[in-house]
Amino acid sequence: MDHVLILGGTQFFGKRLVHTLLENGKKVTLATRGHKADPFGDKVQRLVIDREDSQSMKEAFANQTYDIVYDQSCFSPQEALDSANALRGKARKYIFTSSQAVYDFGTNRTEEEFDPYHFSFNYKTRQEYPGYLGYQEAKRAAESVLFTQTDFEVTAVRLPIVIGPDDYTKRLTFHVDKVKKNEPIGIENPDARYSFIHSKEAAEFLYLMGASSFTGPINPGCEEDISLLELIGKIEKQTNHKAIITNILTKENTSPYSLPGPWSINTNKVKQLGYTFSSLDSVLEELIM
Repeated sequence: MDHVLILGGTQFFGKRLVHTLLENGKKVTLATRGHKADPFGDKVQRLVIDREDSQSMKEAFANQTYDIVYDQSCFSPQEALDSANALRGKARKYIFTSSQAVYDFGTNRTEEEFDPYHFSFNYKTRQEYPGYLGYQEAKRAAESVLFTQTDFEVTAVRLPIVIGPDDYTKRLTFHVDKVKKNEPIGIENPDARYSFIHSKEAAEFLYLMGASSFTGPINPGCEEDISLLELIGKIEKQTNHKAIITNILTKENTSPYSLPGPWSINTNKVKQLGYTFSSLDSVLEELIM
C-alpha cells in the first residue's frame, strides 16, 4: 500500500483526488491548516501545518515517510522550498499542482514554452504575489524550486481552468446566471481562447501521475479550446436566452474568465502518453444548466 501525503486538498477536485486514492487502497495523510472540516472521517490521517511557517512542517513530518506527495496548496517559491526541506529524504515522488498560468498569454502552449530549469526569481511570501501576474510568477518560481533544488521525482501538472459541478468558485455558473437573468457580462477580450478540464478528470489524472513513472511538466485537459464568445453562445443555445455582452467592466459584471489575452494549452504530450480526456463540448453540455 502506498502512503500518500497531500498538502492541502480539502476543496474542489482535491476532494475527488482523496476519494480516488482511498478507493484504490492508498493510505492518505492530509496536511492542512485544520481550519476547514473535510468529509473523510477516520479514513484519513491528519496533520496541522502552516505553509508559511517552515517549522510547523518540520515538526509535522518528523519521523514520517511517504511514497508520494501531492502539493495542492503551494503559492510561493518559499513554500516550495520549505516543504521540500521538511520532506527531504522522506518521500520519493512529488506531484505539484501547477497551472497553465506559467505560460505567457497565447494559444496552444506546449510544455517547452516555460522552462523551470532556467527561471530567475526572488524568494517572496504568497502575499507578495498579488493578482494574475503574481500567481503566474509564484507558480513559475515554485516549479523552478522543485525541479532544480530537490531530489524528488517531480511532476508539475499544469492544469487549465478546472470546471465541474463541485466548483465552489462558481465561475462558469456566473455566466449562466447572467444570461438567464438578462444581465450584462463584461468581457475585455471576447475572442480570447481558453482551455478547460473537468474536475473529475483533473483528480483522476493527478492520481494516475502518482502511479506513473513520468516526471517533468505536463498539460492535461480537453483537447479543444474555446473563446468566451463561443462559450456564451453555448450558454445561449442551452438556456434559450440571449446574452448581453459589454466591454464596460464593473465589479458586478466582469467575467471571472476575462483576461487581457488568450490562455490555452497544447495537449499532444499527454495524448502521446496514452491519456485521454472528455471533449470540451460534452463537458460544457453537462455543466450548463
